[in-house]
Amino acid sequence: MDWHARDTETVYEELDTTAEGLSPEAAAERLERVGPNEITGEQRRGPLRIFLAQFSSALIWVLLLAAVLSFSIGHAVDAILIGVILLANGVFGFVQEYRAEQSLDALRELTTPEVTVRRDGEEERREATELVPGDVVVFSQGDVVPADCRLVEANNLEVDEAALTGESVPVTKRTEPVADDAPLAERESMVYKGTNVTRGRGVAVVVGTGMDTEVGGIAEELSGAETLETPLQRDLNRLGRRLGIGVVVLSAVLVPLLVFVGGRSLVQSALTAVSLAVAAVPEGLPAVVTLTLALGVRRMADENALVRTLPAVEALGAVDVVCTDKTGTLTEGEMRVRAAWVYDRTFDVGEDEDDDAIEDERFDRLLEIGALCNDATTDDGDPTERALVRAANRRFDVDGRREARPRRDEKPFSSERKRMATIHDDQVYVKGAPDEVLSRATRILTEDGTEELTAERRERIRDQIDDFAENALRVLAFAFKERDDDGGPEENLVFVGLQGLIDPPRKEVRDAIEDTQRAGIDVKVITGDHPTTGRAIAAQVGVESDVMTGAEVASMDEDELRERVEEIDVYARAEPSHKVRILKALQANGHRVAMTGDGINDAPALKNADVGISMGVRGTDVAKQASDIVLLDDNYSTIRNAIRRGRTIFDNIWKFVAYLLSANFAEVLVVFVASLFGYLILPAVQLLWINLLTDGLPALALGTDPSGDVMDRSPRERVTGIIDRPMLELIAGAGLTVTVLMLGLMFYVLDGAPAVTPYAMTMVFTGFVLFEFVKLYVVRWTKGTPTLSNVWLEVAVAASLLLQLAVLYTPLRTYFGTVPLGLADWGLLGGVILLGSPVLLFVGWLVKRRETGRRPAKTVQSTEPEPDPGDD
Repeated sequence: MDWHARDTETVYEELDTTAEGLSPEAAAERLERVGPNEITGEQRRGPLRIFLAQFSSALIWVLLLAAVLSFSIGHAVDAILIGVILLANGVFGFVQEYRAEQSLDALRELTTPEVTVRRDGEEERREATELVPGDVVVFSQGDVVPADCRLVEANNLEVDEAALTGESVPVTKRTEPVADDAPLAERESMVYKGTNVTRGRGVAVVVGTGMDTEVGGIAEELSGAETLETPLQRDLNRLGRRLGIGVVVLSAVLVPLLVFVGGRSLVQSALTAVSLAVAAVPEGLPAVVTLTLALGVRRMADENALVRTLPAVEALGAVDVVCTDKTGTLTEGEMRVRAAWVYDRTFDVGEDEDDDAIEDERFDRLLEIGALCNDATTDDGDPTERALVRAANRRFDVDGRREARPRRDEKPFSSERKRMATIHDDQVYVKGAPDEVLSRATRILTEDGTEELTAERRERIRDQIDDFAENALRVLAFAFKERDDDGGPEENLVFVGLQGLIDPPRKEVRDAIEDTQRAGIDVKVITGDHPTTGRAIAAQVGVESDVMTGAEVASMDEDELRERVEEIDVYARAEPSHKVRILKALQANGHRVAMTGDGINDAPALKNADVGISMGVRGTDVAKQASDIVLLDDNYSTIRNAIRRGRTIFDNIWKFVAYLLSANFAEVLVVFVASLFGYLILPAVQLLWINLLTDGLPALALGTDPSGDVMDRSPRERVTGIIDRPMLELIAGAGLTVTVLMLGLMFYVLDGAPAVTPYAMTMVFTGFVLFEFVKLYVVRWTKGTPTLSNVWLEVAVAASLLLQLAVLYTPLRTYFGTVPLGLADWGLLGGVILLGSPVLLFVGWLVKRRETGRRPAKTVQSTEPEPDPGDD
């Protein structure tokens, strides 16, 4: 409701309460009716739910079907191996996601444990959960507002609403109604649940509790947000569905063909079909993807990024827009004095500036007034006053100066007065809004001493105020007078100068944004601050754009907003609903969007984004709960590193998917063609072993391949799945090459035999394994990965070769149906490898040439249904 626009008497009347508060009986009745003042957030996933979620993809179900089929026809070893792989995949994913899910339910922690409430005119402490609409509450500096309240008394009251509105400066509160259409950040007559009182004292009537508060509205929006499928999840599910359909179709065609045309028995035909099913399905793919993502997650944790869900790593590498909050994300989240002015000199002030080099007594006087006409310390108090103390403390000992010039009296700051005065033994110090201080000054401190404040000098001061304001600085003016001067303590002042304050950009942000922009990623700054502040800060970090306000966003229809979001990169006075509208407009245009933020107001957009990134230090727990990735150091450069990591992971996944599927394609073709000639050349256990060797250590080692030029590329197009045209060409070229060579080897060693011999099976079996390791290096070469850049890969290949030798020369050969090979046999296999390697390299060269020339310009995608990558 529009409580902010109603006068206090109307509020009392509509809530059936008075300034004395509710009676205990009335409060109890309302509590029974409306329920406790609690936020009912989204429930956390339990361990069982997290574990079961690891088995939800179509590919996993295809593998489960293959295991059941293997077990049903007596191939228990095959079924057990598939089961072990699936279980390992589930355990790896569960461990990572369960650890990340330890984030607490933050929404409940936003309430204060106790609050001062008036009941029948008596003030008492009560649990915040017991508040009801109509209660009268009292709060002061340091308190957290316990509910949404309409102010009825405000004594120098300022509230930090950054977590809710994005405003970096505490808001001065007053009791007078404001306009009905005032945005959330400008409702000065209201205080909201979860915000912090930084100054003064207030009395207010509770108008909303629990889910009926602004925070509750955000919580409700979060609970209804759809969990988006990441690009990798979509691609793997699509692959699983296609493989499942392919296996069924292949079996439906092959079994009748072998029975009625080939004269094979039904059991033999079924065995062949199961072998083909095993050959077609990359059993290790889910586990390898999970492990590669887990390795990336571990590295990202070392780089201060906590990943809550594994697929979010790769999804971050696919984004083409980053929507970022300003306060605490692009900026430090703390006010700093950035500039100072005395007549007619401007000084740069800050951590990186050498304040000691400034030789001007007026500068010292300016800082002294700011530090002594001040109630804060360096660590406590109003953020603006803390900034003034810190600036002075770099020049002199503020505590010592306060002892030397003790305060004898004061005229406190108020929203009506917009100024503060402190009275010392010999002087009066005044600070406040520039117009207020300037209107009470008659003299000005110049290099030559105190002189008359002429109209020309007043105009020069106003020009300087405007100049500071255009650079997004919050401007305060400072003056003094001798205590025994004529007039009141705030009249006939000597104007000293100005200090300009700002919540400054983080030092590393500009370089990080430049890197992400070079990678083809747009950066959108969305803030609750004033448009001038938003534009200035964005420009300082490298985002140049016109500004659109939240009110303008709300007034546009969807089509108009979709057009405008492509042109505008800075949004000011944005409320939660505006941020979600911007996000959805970008997504409707085909963008993959990462949303960064730290406040309560960021949570809906974080939840709805393709990837939500929250700040771990300054971020509210609500934002962390809604996000996919939490930055442990709040450092924007960590986002850049995470994007690089995500793109590298996608490259590595591409490599081993191409590697695995080309192997499976060759296996299916060899088994299928050989079966037409009456040969079951590779039984299911050997096919599973080939898949295990290729899907296992070597494929996993591919996940540790170093990144190349991933940040110099445009993001991959939305319609391009992981199985793109270059991969299909590689699968087809390499698969056909290996098929032709293995069939040729089979017919050569069989030499017209009517049935497959163990020797022939062993030669083809071993030839397949050797070719896979050759092809592994060809696949890496197509992505520009140096041959010997990954020591783990060399170790993995060596270990896999030893395992293959073990099934040839140890008692394990009994289970695999193999026989030992002699030197002549190895020579024959070496000749086949030498014959096929140039062909594989030629296939790789064709793919690499296409990849090198494929640097798509980033464009807005249409909203037409996405074509399957395999359709082209």
